[in-house]
Order: sequence, then C-alpha cells, then structure tokens
Amino acid sequence: MQHLILVINPGSTSTKMALYKDDTEFKSTSVQHSREELALLESFQDQRDFRESLIMDWLNSEGISLGDLTAIAARGGFLVPLPGGTYGINAKMVDHLEQGVFGKHATNLAAPIAFDLSSSLGIPSYIVDPVVVDELMPEARISGVPGIERQSIFHALNHKASAKKTAKILGRPYEELNLIVAHLGGGISIAAHGKGKVIDVNNALSGEGPMSPERAGSLPTKSFIEYYFEYGGSKEELLKMLTAHSGLVAHLETNDLRVIKKKIKNGDGHAHFVFEAMCYQIAKEVGRIATVLRGIVDQIVLTGGLAYSDELIAYLHDRIGFIAPITVLPGENELEALALGVFNVLMGLEEVREYTM
Repeated sequence: MQHLILVINPGSTSTKMALYKDDTEFKSTSVQHSREELALLESFQDQRDFRESLIMDWLNSEGISLGDLTAIAARGGFLVPLPGGTYGINAKMVDHLEQGVFGKHATNLAAPIAFDLSSSLGIPSYIVDPVVVDELMPEARISGVPGIERQSIFHALNHKASAKKTAKILGRPYEELNLIVAHLGGGISIAAHGKGKVIDVNNALSGEGPMSPERAGSLPTKSFIEYYFEYGGSKEELLKMLTAHSGLVAHLETNDLRVIKKKIKNGDGHAHFVFEAMCYQIAKEVGRIATVLRGIVDQIVLTGGLAYSDELIAYLHDRIGFIAPITVLPGENELEALALGVFNVLMGLEEVREYTM
C-alpha cells in the first residue's frame, strides 16, 4: 500500500506544505506572508483558520482529495521538553500549543491544524522532533548560577534527520555513532550526538554559542551587563536585539550571505573580517563540543542554509577537518524530515511515541 502524507510547516512569515508518496516528495509549495498581513490576524484561532484555509486551497488546486491522505505530518511547536522521535498528536498536545503553555511561536499552529483534519478523516497525525527535544546529560544542564539551567532548544528536526542520513551513508546505525552536527542558518546550533542522543547542544533560540547571521551568540558577561545599564531597553527589545538584530545583520546591515559574499568580492575588507569571525566562532564551537565526545567523533555533519557557501565550508574544513571526516548536507530539509519520520512509523520502522505530561 502506498502512503500519501500531507506535510505542513507554518513559520513566522511563511506556510510550507508538501505531499509525499511514501518517502518521495510528490508536490510542495511555500506561501510567503507579509508582516502586515499577519498583523491583521490577532488571535491564535484567526491564524489557525487562515493557515488551514491556505492548506485546503492548495490541495484543491492540486486536485488532491482529503480522502486520499493516509497521514499528516506537522512541525512540532513549543511543548514540554521530551526525547526525540515521532509523536502522535493528541488533545493534550493541542491544548498546550493553543495556550502557549511552554512558549508561543508560529510552529504551534501546525499540530492543531493537523489534528483538526486528521480527526475528521479518521487518519493519524504526528509531529517529529520538535525544537524542545531534550536528551542532555545532567552535567550539560548546570550553569555557574544556581537557578539558571541550560536548556535544550535547537534545530532538532534537521539535526536528527541529517544525523540519520549520515548514518545511512556510513552504513551504520545512528545509535552506534558519535556525531557532531552543526545546523548553520539564521540561528546556529552545534550538538554532540552520542549513540543516538543529543547529549549537549547550545541553545540556538537564545543566541548561545557562535554568532550567526541574526543572533549575538555568547557574550562577555561583564561587558553585556555594562551595555544593558548604559543603553537600557525593555525585556522584549533586548531579546529582539540579541536574537534577530545581532550577528552579521548588526555588523554588516544584512543577513543575506549572497550580499555579503558580493561585498567581499568587491574588496570590502570589513565584510571579509566579520564573515571570517563568524566562521571562526563556528569552528571553535565544534572543537568545544568534540570534548563532550572525548574526541571520539565518527563524522562532522554540516547542514542548514549556510552550508551552501563554498567559502564557509572551505574555512571549516581547514579549521576542524583534523577532528573527523566532514559530511555536508546543505539546506534545512524540514518537510523531508517530517515526511520521513511519519513514513518510518507507518512502515513499522520506528515506534510512535505518546505525548504525556
């Protein structure tokens, strides 16, 4: 029996959708939304209705009947921290996402939409490796300040998918490998995957780790405190500055690596220096995380949108190639990762997990 899987991934400024026949993409699209358009949708329900209607319109335009679907895969939002895997969507999960109990983000919309559709059709719906996947070692959680604990919030979906894809390339089970996976995008997360679990990773949401195209990365504590008391600002303004208006965009007024590479080609020495500084910090974080695995690393995996940059990859090869062989899997591959997670469950290759609290 061939499975037809609908994949939905709502983001802050887009709604991505795809149809997979088993593990192969059949159709896909991405609808962009202006901030002005989304600003008119005041409530969660408004956003939910808007995104769901987009999905229905797209299916109709492609001549796909809802009755043809076998299962629905949805991007996981902010939930209680949980181990990696594929989870059946249930009423408790939907309630937590709707209420924003553990955080609010556009990805919270996906599972409620999928649950609506799948319940009416009598088919299963799932999320796969949400951003709150937490498999940290106990010692990775502690900070130097009691009451402040390190959190596992990262690009878990692409991390896990890229790690498993690399394991397949190597012809070995993911659960037997020690991998360093670096997701290089607007935010950067670099993790130690030890025998099938992400045992340490920087919190990419808060900007911990290397600076990125949009995020500040780890900062000198004293200097940051002095900066805050000199310039002030509300909590919301400060968080926005650190997570969306720092890094390359703060130094070079753009987060677009294509624009930055053009500046460098035209002889912009400052752009070249800042770009290499980001690469340097990425390499340093890879070296740091290698100690978590005691230097026993089977493969380093570079993924995310920045992994399309030949210059960045060449720099990292030079800096970190001595640690382990490097596999480059560019792109975020979110739709594929969602579809494959659900397909593996449907085929009995992985067990479905239950969301409980």
